[in-house]
Amino acid sequence: SCDAAQFCNCSSVGLDFIPPGLTAKLTVLNLAHNRIKRIQSQDLQQAVNLRALLLQSNKISSIDEDSFQSLVKLELLDLSNNSLAHLSPVWFGHLFSLQHLHLQGNFYRDLGESSPFSSLRNLSSLRLGNPRFSVIRQGNFEGIELLDKLWIDGRNLSQYEQGSLKLIKKINHMIINIKSINVFSEIVRDILYSVTWLEVRRIAFSVSAEMQLLRVMSSCFAKKISFRQILLTDATVPEIFSILEDMPKLVELELIDSRLLGTGQWKMQIQANQSQTLRVFTIEKLSIEEFYLFTDLQTVESLLSLFTRVTVRNTKVFLVPCRISQHLTSLEYLDLSANLLGDQSLEHSACQGGWPSLQTLNLSQNSLSDLEMTSKSLSHLSNLIVLDISQNNFGEIPDVCEWPKNLKYLNLSSTQIPKVTTCIPPTLEVLDVSANNLKEFGLQLPLLKELYLTNNQLKTLPGAAPIPNLVAMSVRRNKLNSFSKEEFESFKSMELLDASDNNFICSCEFLSFIHRQAGISQVLVGWPDKYICDSPLAVRGAQVGAVHLSLMECHRTLVVSLICILLFLVILILVAVGYKYHVVWYMRMTWAWLQAKRKPKRAPPKDVCYDAFVSYSENDSNWVENIMVQELEQACPPFRLCLHKRDFVPGKWIVDNIIDSIEKSHKTLFVLSEHFVQSEWCKYELDFSHFRLFDENNDAVILVLLEPIQSKAIPKRFCKLRKIMNTKTYLEWPLEEEQQEVFWFNLKIALKS
Repeated sequence: SCDAAQFCNCSSVGLDFIPPGLTAKLTVLNLAHNRIKRIQSQDLQQAVNLRALLLQSNKISSIDEDSFQSLVKLELLDLSNNSLAHLSPVWFGHLFSLQHLHLQGNFYRDLGESSPFSSLRNLSSLRLGNPRFSVIRQGNFEGIELLDKLWIDGRNLSQYEQGSLKLIKKINHMIINIKSINVFSEIVRDILYSVTWLEVRRIAFSVSAEMQLLRVMSSCFAKKISFRQILLTDATVPEIFSILEDMPKLVELELIDSRLLGTGQWKMQIQANQSQTLRVFTIEKLSIEEFYLFTDLQTVESLLSLFTRVTVRNTKVFLVPCRISQHLTSLEYLDLSANLLGDQSLEHSACQGGWPSLQTLNLSQNSLSDLEMTSKSLSHLSNLIVLDISQNNFGEIPDVCEWPKNLKYLNLSSTQIPKVTTCIPPTLEVLDVSANNLKEFGLQLPLLKELYLTNNQLKTLPGAAPIPNLVAMSVRRNKLNSFSKEEFESFKSMELLDASDNNFICSCEFLSFIHRQAGISQVLVGWPDKYICDSPLAVRGAQVGAVHLSLMECHRTLVVSLICILLFLVILILVAVGYKYHVVWYMRMTWAWLQAKRKPKRAPPKDVCYDAFVSYSENDSNWVENIMVQELEQACPPFRLCLHKRDFVPGKWIVDNIIDSIEKSHKTLFVLSEHFVQSEWCKYELDFSHFRLFDENNDAVILVLLEPIQSKAIPKRFCKLRKIMNTKTYLEWPLEEEQQEVFWFNLKIALKS
């Protein structure tokens, strides 16, 4: 399970213990998602060069104290999601190089009386906690001075001793999953000056009276606050904002995957005379059950003037009030993607005086349908440079549109545009019209440097004259099959052309032509899975200049001819081998055997109506029908024989007749002669007997030699019959009349046995 770098992946293989034989060569050992219950002293003793040990999602409940003693180079240890009921400082005592320790999802209720991490001087990432974790004591984090990330699952944390986290001098990113506001406020008190980014999860800010406990946050030096999966109400939102605006260094605020119970009718005015640092505000997937009743947010207008980046994504926004837009005077970046903005509401949202400093606007995945109206609504944004209106449904677009005068980047991908027109602004330097089912592109865009035409229906490259400054172009997933010399030579400034996933015809001439284009430093063809070539010439996206065709790849007809000749020879050899080794016979035998297998091995007694089924050659019919049948059927008592001429059912398949007749007879009597072994139908009868009777090891077969015949004259494939003739007695028809009475007596005895 190990690769060349000694990364050994033994995850999800049902291990009950750490496999023996680990050596010093190992650098990474992945034992996650197994059934390991215990780590013993000798398990990892030899893995002295191990850098990462992944043991998450097992059933580990016991670890010997010196299990990790030899892992002095270990940098990552993941023991999450196991069954550890306590943590021992001795486990980590020799892990001097450990940087990442994951302990969340176990059964321990606390971290012990002292610090389990006192010897981990290089620790930068620590994850701990579980649904049972309830106590943090002073000294639990002794020895840790700096952490890049601290993740605490304290959803049921009920006791926190003051000063426990104060020992950590700096935490770049702290994630805490907590329910108790009392405990949370105590934790915040200890990290006021140490944490840079505080992320709070699964807490409910629903009671206004409890918000006073969070007033301590106003002194926090954190630069970024993230609330994820929290609950807010109209009563608590003003309190939260009041606390956050007092934070002296807060730059960024995030609210992700949360719920707001209310309609924005906040009872107190939010004052923004303190916060001079908050610049970035992000809301993603905020659930407002009665979003259609939400107010115009006049109470927060004074907060908005200093924002430079605002993201409100996937939150069912259908309108930004004009007054709000006008107060966003410093806004440079606005992301309103995945919302419900329509043409009319965008016109109101982007009103005159709104977003005066805006440079980047993302309106993708909304309900816009009129490109002319969209462009006109934004035309007054003189500073707008980047506009993303992809994944809307514009359909047909007009010939004339009014755009912001400085617009340089426009994304119109996946907007159902059947044809590009002069509505596209000539000021663009980057244009993306991918996934629009375009069949041609011929716009005059003199400043354009990058053009993305992926996933359209183009059969030829766009003309170079209208886009003379083009540096990079992507025409992936179109219907191109070749480039002409003129098309290439017209692109004077082109540096990168991505034409992979098209229908290029594979030929030496085409590849050589592309390779000679000195003006284009990279031409990406990357023959697709549905290539027309006989074999792929390059991996997807590889540079064509690095590809060299072999002689066979250049001569497709020759390759096809050789394949056909080889295929014919293989078929010829198979036919010859099949004839020599009787393959057809074995196939017939298999079919007869399968037919017989569907029936009971023996017919019921009531269905057995013949004393013997007689198998003979047509050339021996005179003796069989005029001598043997007369003798046996006129005997006293008479024998009842089954003959194919007389007793086979007319219209029934002959093989079925043979099988049924043998099954309905007590015995099968073979009249052997030189003619018999040459008869096709005798072989069928012998075939079935070979399977049905001989394999049952019974005495249901009687062999009568009508004339002397050597056992070697019987086909070799009837090996069991040959063996019977060599080992058992058979009856031989005598030519002397005086011996014939003995022959008939013995035959009758055999039929009665």
